[in-house]
Amino acid sequence: MEREKSIKHGESPVEPISSCRDEHGFVPTARGPWIRGVPLPLPVWAHYEAPALTVPTVEQYEELAGSVELETQHLLREHRYDTIGNFLKFYKDYIASGETILERFYHKYQPLITREHHTCVGLGFELLYRLRCLNKRFPGIASGLYLVSCEETIDNVASYVGGPPAADSGEKEHVLVCLKIEIGGRKGVMLLDPGYHVARVITVMEDKLYPHTGWFIQSDEPDCKKEYNYFLCANDPDYIEWHERKTRSGTLERTQVALIYVARPYLTAIDVTERRNLVYNFRSLLARDTKGHVTAGIYFPVVLDMNNAQTFSIFYQTNNGKKRIKMAFNKFCSSPKINPDVEEKEIIAECARQLGLSQDTLEDLLYALATVMCDSAFVAQLLAINSRINTLAEDN
Repeated sequence: MEREKSIKHGESPVEPISSCRDEHGFVPTARGPWIRGVPLPLPVWAHYEAPALTVPTVEQYEELAGSVELETQHLLREHRYDTIGNFLKFYKDYIASGETILERFYHKYQPLITREHHTCVGLGFELLYRLRCLNKRFPGIASGLYLVSCEETIDNVASYVGGPPAADSGEKEHVLVCLKIEIGGRKGVMLLDPGYHVARVITVMEDKLYPHTGWFIQSDEPDCKKEYNYFLCANDPDYIEWHERKTRSGTLERTQVALIYVARPYLTAIDVTERRNLVYNFRSLLARDTKGHVTAGIYFPVVLDMNNAQTFSIFYQTNNGKKRIKMAFNKFCSSPKINPDVEEKEIIAECARQLGLSQDTLEDLLYALATVMCDSAFVAQLLAINSRINTLAEDN
């Protein structure tokens, strides 16, 4: 009964906040309702199901998948994955507000999606927009595409599924692009995941027969290999199970399961998922190639250090693989200022070039991040909100 009460929250009337609009129409977004004691607004899904795209033959589906994959690969190359831009804007707006209680500000804050700063949410909206150009060749694809929510690190699949996701548990921290398909009478789903740098079309067939994707290698670095597998949940076909296995030095290190709710479009990608990302304790700015390989960037954990000794990793591609080093944020603090040395300047310059930024732009970004990381009151409050959200999802 408690679960049924939770579900009703996710289906209640919601206030629209914005629509990602272009000349072809709208992608609906909504503001989720807040309830006392929950650190995020409640997620909301549409009351309708998106129409399936009917494809008469496997060969025609292969043509469709090839066109979709090409658009996805162009997106990966042209748009950086960026969870730093929204973080810096959040901090700047918080300071400008004069508010001292971050959680109070976080509750009132309206996240924005910009063309420059794309998390999985922004990348999802951008891909929806780009794929509409295929509607002339594949009539119906524009009306069939939609965003879906994903809950990561599920401990017990059987207890989670069985109806729509419970709105007041979980964090819905990831989104993907989805298209229901029917190939010669066989039902399935096409998934696209630019937020996790997946450069291919993922096809999930109900019967698990071709063109069902199955296991594939997502990344194979010298120190770590990641493999993904997607299939319809046996207990509830409204969900897709996403299995990941990670191996290091040939030894299986970790497996985990996520659940993607594909039954209905997800309407609170900005208000819930983008908001959740704002207080996540890991940030990155990454360039990808057309195959989804991460080629250059910076990343760091958000940690509280009263000695201001936080570091970030910076890397870029060389003829001998990736060059990667750690730098201290305090080298970019205004006081006390410790300038980067010549070698570090060269590394920043090359990383910036491969990110498609000027050296000055990347350095300005690092100075701005150093200011945030030195603000121990802000960091402590942000980590407290992140911890509360993590606790919310612990029972999954």
